Amino acid sequence: MQRTIAGRRVLITGASSGIGRALALALAAKGARLAVAARTESALLTLAAEITAAGGITPVVLVTDLSVPGNAEALAHRAVTELGGVDILVNNAGVGCFGFQWNVGDREEGREVYETNFWSPLALIRELVPQMRARGTGLVVNVSSLMQLRTWPGLGYYASSKSALAAMTETLRLELMGSRIGVMELLPGPVDTQFLSEAAHSPGARHILKNLPIGDTEKLAVAAVRAIEQGRRRLVYPRRLVAALYLPMLVRFKAARTVRGAAADIDVDDARVLRSGSAGDPVARQARAEWALAHRRAS
Repeated sequence: MQRTIAGRRVLITGASSGIGRALALALAAKGARLAVAARTESALLTLAAEITAAGGITPVVLVTDLSVPGNAEALAHRAVTELGGVDILVNNAGVGCFGFQWNVGDREEGREVYETNFWSPLALIRELVPQMRARGTGLVVNVSSLMQLRTWPGLGYYASSKSALAAMTETLRLELMGSRIGVMELLPGPVDTQFLSEAAHSPGARHILKNLPIGDTEKLAVAAVRAIEQGRRRLVYPRRLVAALYLPMLVRFKAARTVRGAAADIDVDDARVLRSGSAGDPVARQARAEWALAHRRAS
């Protein structure tokens, strides 16, 4: 089903940086009316100003912390009030918890990952999809991750939360079969973002990106917008990793072999538990700041 983006009302979570920010810019360039949501108001205001300066429709800025239960439901209500409804929901917000399972267990840091990456998207779906069904049209875009296929020691909470979201995305597609409501899964591999710079500080992360291509957020956003317009069900980026989606057991075998090869560099006595994100631990915030500084210099 071909889709038109111009004039569509779009809610994007995690829009202050990385993939979410790039998606917001690309959708705005196509004429979408946006509500952009994240924790950092200053970054959202900067994004809104950039979109307006480029000739786009000034976005609605909605500050929220989706790691807090109940905030996703409130966000949906605010977006509907401000936009008059939501035609496209982009569940992009994501955080990580870096640490070994015997250190994290069910600690608050791990639960925050699932609240942000899994439960909040489902809460937004619960609030907004019934309205889409009543109108007879709409689209849900869930941003999962290729880490559902290739996890790594210390990154299990992020990988498993994205695996759970992927399963629910496919289930939602089946549940909406025969309707005019689309469901698209966006599966990024490694992409040059602040989150990737944070993950580099995870226990045992030295070899995680070995021999993997690193994607660009702007190119990803362009490809995602094209996929939305074409009515595609899923998009893997970078494209050269698409085979991983269809050969998951081979990917896991290779990952296990890589871990065995890197075992000497993985300190299993590393007891750190690191929160990622703009409200994360000092190590994560420092990594994000260094990433931003390096990219300002590069530009």
